[in-house]
Amino acid sequence: MADSRTSRSADSPGGSSPAPAVTRAAAVLDALAAAPSGRLTLSDLSRELGIPKSSTSNLLLALEEARLITREGADFSLGRKLVELGAAYLSRLDEVQEFYKYCEQAPTLSKETVRVAMRDGDHVIYLARYEGHPAVRLTSNIGDKMPLSLCAVGKALLAQLHDHDIEEMFPDARELPVMTPKSLRSAAELKAQIAEIRRQGFAFEDEESTIGVVCLAVPVPTHGAHGPSLGLSVTSLKATYSDEQGAQMVKELKELAHSLGNPMG
Repeated sequence: MADSRTSRSADSPGGSSPAPAVTRAAAVLDALAAAPSGRLTLSDLSRELGIPKSSTSNLLLALEEARLITREGADFSLGRKLVELGAAYLSRLDEVQEFYKYCEQAPTLSKETVRVAMRDGDHVIYLARYEGHPAVRLTSNIGDKMPLSLCAVGKALLAQLHDHDIEEMFPDARELPVMTPKSLRSAAELKAQIAEIRRQGFAFEDEESTIGVVCLAVPVPTHGAHGPSLGLSVTSLKATYSDEQGAQMVKELKELAHSLGNPMG
């Protein structure tokens, strides 16, 4: 009869794997992704993997050093490095190729710089970028991060949140990061803009992150309550921008957002 310890080892993640540590590390990421709160403790993960706390602790330390997970107190959650890896993956997805295809054919967007971004806490991470002709090259590239308050797409995504969530992230006394003389300075200013964004259905950034550049943005509809927050933005040189052009940009952005749905869903 097989020893019970051998049986448990074979049943635990990595028990019969040629690289047990890798298999167990993947199991940690799967467990965190499946957790309703997105957070688990060392004890939770040890039970989930069926291995001792000491072994689990070593796995978590290695994953944290690689930025694949992050720790807050006793809780662990998925890390931002996974978003960067996801961006590389997304660039090869058919849905992202559809983003590029639409931009190439759109009457107005084809001449501008258009991006897909994802909200990550109080920042956005850019996942895809279409280069118009001429492209606005002073703006963020794929994988770059930007504070929500400094970009149109960040504010468009903020406007989708409940007021109490916005208040928790941006209490009135909070000072905001500043990049230009036109950057918002206070959370109160940001909330006033969010109210306007909800009213008009899109966000507009007027030289708040880059002098000489304006930006419009809309959210991408998500599938499910736990889907990631994605948005689309288009940037244009202020010297050539007009309200009529902006209206057409918003129209095409909304069409694109509707067709894409949620490429990470």
